[in-house]
Amino acid sequence: MRPYREFIYAHAASASCTVIGHRGACAYFPENTLASFKGALEMGADMVELDVQRTRDGEVVVMHDERVNRCTDGRGRVADFSFAGIRALDAGSWFAGRFAGEKVPALEEVLELCRGRLAINVEIKTEAVGDAARGGIEEAVLGLVARSGMNGHVVYSSFDPRALAHLRQVDESAPIAVLYKKKHFRNMGPREIVAGMNADCFNCSREELGNEWMEEILNNHIPVNVYTVNSKRDIARLVRAGVSGIFTNKPDLMRAVLDTQ
Repeated sequence: MRPYREFIYAHAASASCTVIGHRGACAYFPENTLASFKGALEMGADMVELDVQRTRDGEVVVMHDERVNRCTDGRGRVADFSFAGIRALDAGSWFAGRFAGEKVPALEEVLELCRGRLAINVEIKTEAVGDAARGGIEEAVLGLVARSGMNGHVVYSSFDPRALAHLRQVDESAPIAVLYKKKHFRNMGPREIVAGMNADCFNCSREELGNEWMEEILNNHIPVNVYTVNSKRDIARLVRAGVSGIFTNKPDLMRAVLDTQ
């Protein structure tokens, strides 16, 4: 696979658009599980997006919500579970009976699955971010990625500017993407935000990406990934507009749209 920076800038400079499986292929599989990431791979995704938090004993696990209630048969905060405790939960049955017994994956497992096959966007959840760079989730994630041999094929994103600053402190070479949140950036535009955060990419919702921002992004050659888009019409419109990548729950649908462009 091509290193992320080479990959994303090549896509941004061409007519291609990155298919990013949002939490895997979560329209068809329980989100943020190995089944979902395998599904995204089989459906032709270029990259998968996932969310990470830490357990009570410091293991990095893949889970979107602060609490396990919605996507498992358990209750409580991720941070209050031991790794063994969270692994004992059923992360599949809530979605469909055939996924009974699906586990909450460790980030290490997903890295192993994706190595040589898929790039990864790792979103660091705000509730997992502390005030110090050293010893925090950012350093733990960077270490896991390095040991997996996936350096260069993972981009790190967060709504929390502290997480992005911590990543830069620990590893200046780590590719990072700003996840736009108005309360952090007020009336700043993409160019100012990306430059201020020393970021490689700008991620925002399709509702936030207006014509003015799109013009600024294209004029300044800023890679932009847009979430979460699940209709043929919206995918086709954004591809025509020139976005670099699209987060979608339906990688197969997006791949089909691209095949007709």
